Amino acid sequence: MGKQHIIELNLDAMAHGGQALGRLEGKIVFVPGAIPGEVVRARIVEGRTSTSARKRWARAALVSVLEPSPHRVEPPCPYFGVCGGCHWQYIAYEAQLDYKRQVVVDQLQRLGHLQDPPVRAVIGMPEPWSYRNHVQFALSESGHPGLQAARSHDVVPIEQCMVLHPLLDELHAALDVDWPELKRLSLRAGIHTGERMCILETAAFQLPELEVDVPVSCVLRLPDGTEATLIGSSAYHEVVRGKQFRVSASSFFQANTEQTEVLLDIVQAYLDPQMDDTVLDVYCGVGTLGLSVQKEVRRVIGIEDHPAAIADARVNAGDAGDVTFVEGKAEALLPGLQEQVSKVILNPPRRGCRPEGIEALLRLMPRRIVYVSCDPATLARDAVPLMDGGYRLAKVQPVDMFPQTYHVETVSLWRPLE
Repeated sequence: MGKQHIIELNLDAMAHGGQALGRLEGKIVFVPGAIPGEVVRARIVEGRTSTSARKRWARAALVSVLEPSPHRVEPPCPYFGVCGGCHWQYIAYEAQLDYKRQVVVDQLQRLGHLQDPPVRAVIGMPEPWSYRNHVQFALSESGHPGLQAARSHDVVPIEQCMVLHPLLDELHAALDVDWPELKRLSLRAGIHTGERMCILETAAFQLPELEVDVPVSCVLRLPDGTEATLIGSSAYHEVVRGKQFRVSASSFFQANTEQTEVLLDIVQAYLDPQMDDTVLDVYCGVGTLGLSVQKEVRRVIGIEDHPAAIADARVNAGDAGDVTFVEGKAEALLPGLQEQVSKVILNPPRRGCRPEGIEALLRLMPRRIVYVSCDPATLARDAVPLMDGGYRLAKVQPVDMFPQTYHVETVSLWRPLE
């Protein structure tokens, strides 16, 4: 590939992970910061040594763009390229959506062995900025909160983040952190309630003296994982589709409230809830998905292994009808489930479902499985046992929960073979 390992490359696709790729001398070459259709000069940084000569791929750093894509735009954020929070600010937003769909299709074809997967156009945001309701800061050596640098463990102190919701941007600006034992700082907000939370993670078993100038709850997370409420409440609240949800400091909640409402609409449409249905909500978190259809079905059963989240879910259920939330690992509880389940919602973490969990679900033979995935690769991997177990993929709707990044959420509908 040249003595200086500088190459000229035609890029023809976008890979899972947000890097454009081209081919040279039989190898796939990944180039971050580039766009399919561009001709670039790049420097090989991985896959060039004799020990890696047999690798089918290489990784390169972008040197210059010789023929730019019409989709290339100027990133508006002064930290872009240094901060690792966003990946695609240099790509026009409509093109970002197209590339995300292509990635979902590619993963389902290559890993899921689906020839023509039924993937719809990605649902984007009318305004793809200022959307995040949750951010995690690391601390720089000088003790200032910042975001992790691109492709390194360095911390980039920032004055303003363009993807943070104004509630968090204001809170970030008001922070005055001077605490040597602080390791990490998370900010969360209920966009529709205005409630805000600051979560401090410490390396020492001690309580800080804390002053804040804006209304906010503050929770201290100690090295052993226990939490202490310093100011306000141990949880905040968010409203989605008219329903209020309690979210504790350590509980998962989608980081984009506006698109969460879109996601719930799709889940409900794909589930097609009926009054004789028993719905099983696996990896239910604080109950957001299952409770969104509770009024349209006979019974909802939620499974979640995080104690704080399951406690939140029970509070969020309130005096709802026949709703049960069970604490435990899905793969441990599903084989012993005695209920006759008609429909299933799956919303696993990024690693996807464990094989024994899918095997137990297949024995239940629900009429519909609605799979909410935050990673196209694990969705595609899990597609194989679902199809082997007698299900077909009816449709996939991607939703852009994280504009300016390569991440994409999908809702897929699985139905038994007829």
